[in-house]
Amino acid sequence: MNNMSPSRRPRAKLSLFGITSLYKRSPYMVLWWSAAFPGFGHMLLNQYLRGTFLTLSEVIFNTLGHINEAIVYSFCGKFEQAKAILAPQWVLGYIIIFFVVMWDSYRSAIYQNKLYQIAKLEDEPLPSLKIYASEVQYIQPKSPFVAAVFSLFFPGMGQMYNHRIGLAFYAMFWWWMYISLSHVHVSLIDLLTGRLTESIAVLRVHWLLFMPSVMGGSIYHAYIKAKEHNLLFSLEQRQYLRDRYHSSAVQIFSHSGENI
Repeated sequence: MNNMSPSRRPRAKLSLFGITSLYKRSPYMVLWWSAAFPGFGHMLLNQYLRGTFLTLSEVIFNTLGHINEAIVYSFCGKFEQAKAILAPQWVLGYIIIFFVVMWDSYRSAIYQNKLYQIAKLEDEPLPSLKIYASEVQYIQPKSPFVAAVFSLFFPGMGQMYNHRIGLAFYAMFWWWMYISLSHVHVSLIDLLTGRLTESIAVLRVHWLLFMPSVMGGSIYHAYIKAKEHNLLFSLEQRQYLRDRYHSSAVQIFSHSGENI
């Protein structure tokens, strides 16, 4: 297959912004991350452009509809205040987008799993290095643990570690925004200095409620992508050695051992 024309469905591609690849994923996990933060499920599927617009729409519609504030009031049992603060015209659009995004990510995950199986059979050679005027991209082994820890310290840093440049700076920019708008940094200083009441009062819950999903999504994405890069690295090495030493009597790899 490697000596033939390029396949219709390559497994991976190196670009200026990082590594994009097909990979078998659980549609239910993708669905879950779309529910946690619309757009995250699409980013797991390497659909970064639509994921970016969907995350922006989540922030915009949630803010205009006062969704997060209503959630806090509801958890506190203040249902009348929750109903009073909601903006129905924005809430309706939010609900429609929310469920359509979940369905679309689930559907896309199922179809990409089928494409992955076909791409695996076609076995097109993987690129190992691309040099651009402003960037060098390459497949290399990564530590999923390191990627996850970087994102735990600051969402976006795990994506930087994985060479997902555009997503890394997008995530870091919004994490700074969430920190600033939620006043978490001020609250933490008050808490450390023993001013518990002031620490709670200064928080802006609307922006605070975005942060757990963003941090969790960044950690999970960085971890999964690092594992994916390790598999791509192993496969590229296997393809290279197989093609270079195909006439050798020594069998280094067997098809039965392929798990990628």
